[in-house]
Amino acid sequence: MELNINPNEAAVYALGGLGEIGKNTYGIQYGDEIIIIDAGVKFPEDELLGIDYVIPDYTYIKENRDKIKALVITHGHEDHIGAIHFFLQALNVPVYAGPLAMALIKNKLEEHNLLKTTELHEIDEDSVLTYDNLSVEFFRTTHSIPDTFGVAVHTPVGTIVETGDFKFDFTPTTKQPPNLQKMARIGSEGVLLLMSDSTNAERAEFTKSERWVGKTIHKLFDEIDGRIIFATFASNMSRVQMATEAALEHGRKIAVFGRSMESAVNNGLALGYLDIPEDMLIDAHEVNKLPPEKVLILCTGSQGEPMAALARIANGTHKQIKIQPNDTVIFSSSPIPGNTASVDRVINELEEAGARVIHGKVNNIHASGHGGQEEQKLMLSLIKPKYFMPVHGEYRMLKVHEGLAHDIGVPEDNTFILDNGDVLALTEDSARVADHFPAEDTYVDGNGIGDIGAAVLRDRKLLSEDGLVVVVATIDLANKEITAGPDILSRGFIYMRESEDLINEGRKEIFHTILMAMREPNATEHSIRNAVVSHLQRFLYGKTKRRPLILPIFIMV
Repeated sequence: MELNINPNEAAVYALGGLGEIGKNTYGIQYGDEIIIIDAGVKFPEDELLGIDYVIPDYTYIKENRDKIKALVITHGHEDHIGAIHFFLQALNVPVYAGPLAMALIKNKLEEHNLLKTTELHEIDEDSVLTYDNLSVEFFRTTHSIPDTFGVAVHTPVGTIVETGDFKFDFTPTTKQPPNLQKMARIGSEGVLLLMSDSTNAERAEFTKSERWVGKTIHKLFDEIDGRIIFATFASNMSRVQMATEAALEHGRKIAVFGRSMESAVNNGLALGYLDIPEDMLIDAHEVNKLPPEKVLILCTGSQGEPMAALARIANGTHKQIKIQPNDTVIFSSSPIPGNTASVDRVINELEEAGARVIHGKVNNIHASGHGGQEEQKLMLSLIKPKYFMPVHGEYRMLKVHEGLAHDIGVPEDNTFILDNGDVLALTEDSARVADHFPAEDTYVDGNGIGDIGAAVLRDRKLLSEDGLVVVVATIDLANKEITAGPDILSRGFIYMRESEDLINEGRKEIFHTILMAMREPNATEHSIRNAVVSHLQRFLYGKTKRRPLILPIFIMV
C-alpha cells in the first residue's frame, strides 16, 4: 500500500496509542524512509475473554518494510516495548534504545529466541541517527523509569518531536533530570509538529516529584515494627530504589519475589540505578529465620495480577511467604484503569489474612510518572511547535490536551486529534489529514496472533454468560429419517439431572424441527443446522430467559 501523499510531504501516523492507553507505535515517513517510534502492547479489557495481549495491526509497515530504517524506543515500559517480539517477528529492523530499556528488551528477545537475529544498538542523549532524508536525535526526560527519552526526527520539511512519556521532575531519584536546555534548543531551531503525552491532561496540576514519595516511604518505615511487604511496578526503578534505601537505613534485609522484580533488581544493580550491599540481599529460605522488623519483601503484584507474588501471598498459595500478624503491605502504585477490582480483591484478601494494608488511595505513596497540565504546557512552551498532535491517551484526554495547546498559542486549525491509521501529511507551510490505512486491534491468544475476531469473542461472551448446549443426531438425509437421537448435552447452561422435563421437551422440539427441515426442497446439512439453532434458541429463551450458545453436531448417513 502506498500513502496518498505528495513527494514533498512528510507523513505522520499511529499504529496504536491514539484514543487508548497502550499499544504506542508511531511512524514518521519521508520519501522511502520510515522511523518507527516504540512497539507497545495493550492489556485486554475484561470483555476480551481469553485474550492475552492486544497489539497493533502491522500490515501497512510490513508492506513497506524496505523503507523502515529504525525502531526507536523511548523507554522500557510495556506499553512502549511490550509488543517488540511480535513486531520483530513481523519485520526485523535495527532497534535503538537506552540502557535500561535495552536490558529489558534483551530479556524479552532471549525468551522468544530472537536475540541472536536482532540488530540492537544502545543509545544515550547524545546519540544521532543519520539517513539520506531523515535524522534522529534524543533529549532526556523524566518518567517513572530511568533512561527515558523524547525523540526529534529531522525531515526535509521540518522537525517532528515525539515526547514519549514524561513529567518534569527536577529532583529525580535517578539523578537524570530533564534536559530543558536541549528541549529549548530544539524548539528555538523550529519544530514543525509536536506529538505529546496526554495521559494526565485532565489533571490541573504539576505532578509531584518522586522525592516527595520517598519522604513518605521513609516515614512509614520509621513507624512499622513488623515485616514490610512492598509492592510496586518492577519497572519503577525510582520506587524500588527508595524502598531499598529505607530498608538499609532501618537495618532491614531485602528479599525479592516475582520474576519481573528479580529481573528489575538485577538490571538496576548492573546499570548502577540500585546500590544494595550484597550481604543485605537474602533468599526466600532466610526470610522466615529473621526477626520481622529486620525484613523487607519486594514483590510484584501491585495491579492485582492473579499469578503475581502478592496475589499468591494474599490467597495463601505462595510457597515461601505466609501472612503473619503485624505484617504491613504497602501498595506503592495506583490501579491502572480496569485493574481496580483486582487490586481491591487482593487488598481484601490481605486484610482478611491479618495484614495491615497501606495503599495509594489514602496515602502519599505514589506519584504519577506522567505530567499534569502545567507540565504539558511547559513542554509546549519549550518546543514551540507550528502544528500539534496529542498522543498517548483516550479521546477525552487528547481533547483537553488540544485545548492546552490553544491556550499556549497554537492556532485551532493547527491542531489535530487523529485515530490510529490516520495519516497527517506535512510540508513547511501546511498540514492535512491525507489518508487512512487499516489499524484495528490485533488479538493475541496463546500462540495465535490475529486469529481471534469478533465472531469468536461473541461466542466466548455467550459461553461465559449462558453456557453451551450441544445437539447430537444421526440423520439419513436421502430417506428423510432420523436414525439416532437427537440428544442434548449442556455445559454451563443447566444442571441436566434436575432439568429432565426441559431436556425431554427440548428433544421433542428438535426432533420435529429436523424432520420439517429435511422435508424442505433442497435441504442440506447447513440448512438443517440453522433451523435447529433458530428454533432451539427461541424455545430455550421462552423457558429460561437465557440464550446459550447452541452447537448442533450431525452424523450424516
